Amino acid sequence: MSDLKRISSRDNAFFKSLLRLTGSSRERRDAGQTLLDGPHLLRAWLDSGRLPAHILLSPQALEDAEISRLRADCPDVPCTLLEESLFKQLSELKTPNGLLALIDIPQPDPARSNNFALLLEDVQDPGNLGSILRSAAAAGCDAVYLSQGCADAWSPRVLRAAMGGHFVLAINESSDLLDIASRFDGMLFASSLEAKTSLYECNLNGKIAFAVGNEGAGLSAELQDKAQQRFIIPMPGKVESLNAAAATAVCLFEAARQRR
Repeated sequence: MSDLKRISSRDNAFFKSLLRLTGSSRERRDAGQTLLDGPHLLRAWLDSGRLPAHILLSPQALEDAEISRLRADCPDVPCTLLEESLFKQLSELKTPNGLLALIDIPQPDPARSNNFALLLEDVQDPGNLGSILRSAAAAGCDAVYLSQGCADAWSPRVLRAAMGGHFVLAINESSDLLDIASRFDGMLFASSLEAKTSLYECNLNGKIAFAVGNEGAGLSAELQDKAQQRFIIPMPGKVESLNAAAATAVCLFEAARQRR
């Protein structure tokens, strides 16, 4: 188990760098790093076969058995104890659980071939984006492509909502979705309220991708035009549309059902 360093001053240079990471997508992008908040996310990260770059603890974490086990699984990882007030500045949780992990953001392989992908256009709500990534991971997606207008995939809020889904997906940010759609050699699907074909009538086997649009504006006409198949999700109830995350989950799990 690594030696425990201590930080008690907010003027500490390392602490300042961590604080910048929590509040700035540009800092996360430039550093190529982000923070995982809590034991669950660190366990999911370890289960994906990776180690964190640094572990950060609050004093209360020293008495926590689960956190002690996680530290034991990271024997050569530097570990720092932060004063309670400093730790609270790094965690967005109302009641911090005592552990943060600094990780290097995984970079997807551009040459990787994907059989089940998701194209997200300007999905701006962090909770929605995190839920979509969680569903994509659970349904067995290979990759997710995010337009430049999407929320930061590696922000603390998105990471918490995705519950570890990030770590089993190839996440491609700031993607040119029109180019991705043009080069995709499978079938691209897009939902449309004007479509005549039901989702449940679509053949979702083989190499496929779903295109998902902005929460309010929906999918752009340009990306709609790239889809080889448009469909509608049947809604027998008295609502006009579904939340973006809910609609995406319905599509992903219908595909997962067909692909069993």
